[in-house]
Amino acid sequence: MKQRIITAIIAAAVFIPIVIIGGIPFTILVYLMGAIAVFELLRMKHIHIASIPGIISLILLWVILIPSEYNEFFTTLKFTKIELVLLIVLFILTYTVISKNNFSFDDAGLIILAALYIGFGFYYMIEIRALGLAYIFYAFVVIWTTDSGAYFVGRKLGKNKLWPEISPNKTIEGFIGGIVTAVVFALIFNMIADLFDSFISLFIVTLVVSIFGQIGDLVESALKRHYKVKDSGTLLPGHGGILDRFDSMLFILPILYFLRVIL
Repeated sequence: MKQRIITAIIAAAVFIPIVIIGGIPFTILVYLMGAIAVFELLRMKHIHIASIPGIISLILLWVILIPSEYNEFFTTLKFTKIELVLLIVLFILTYTVISKNNFSFDDAGLIILAALYIGFGFYYMIEIRALGLAYIFYAFVVIWTTDSGAYFVGRKLGKNKLWPEISPNKTIEGFIGGIVTAVVFALIFNMIADLFDSFISLFIVTLVVSIFGQIGDLVESALKRHYKVKDSGTLLPGHGGILDRFDSMLFILPILYFLRVIL
């Protein structure tokens, strides 16, 4: 626990100021975190990041991460970002032939999905930060309080397993406790930031974000269980890797962005 706290303090001291600064420094940080996350995921499959598939996966990730403010770049090139992503995907599939199936269709699917899963999650971190500092901190508050609430309520009251085949320690009581804790802290945060016009909107968005944040955590747990690894990496002592820390964020940031448009 002591190691976790020390790591959290150091990470926050580096991460939060860059989030506040925003702009290019924040975008560079997101690119770096995304690259590390892809490295962690590919390593589970024993695909080296310095290999041709690893490099292609990184290129695909970096293309996906290009912020919307640079859309004029694609207009100049006469094609869209989605079309460029498709071309890279086709090249990845072509490589299965070039490699004489030493790099299989399954491998291709893994690196494409890795880039999409991590890329779009971190892309919307950039986009939500561009909306304003309050939005990104709202996302952090909901995820952090969901995690904390689920942990403490689960330890105190947890009796019924949520999904033992995937994450044996998670309980239904903890799942609900995380949601309740997130709603309470989101309400307090909204009193300061005034992001939502009504309690109903605040409640709906926080409920959805908290639920999908916990699903995102379960998805990464299923991934690690499938590849038989305890943590995605060792970059953050006591916490694991980038994927371990941002698994929930990767799920909820696109959802939060779309909910903001709807509500």
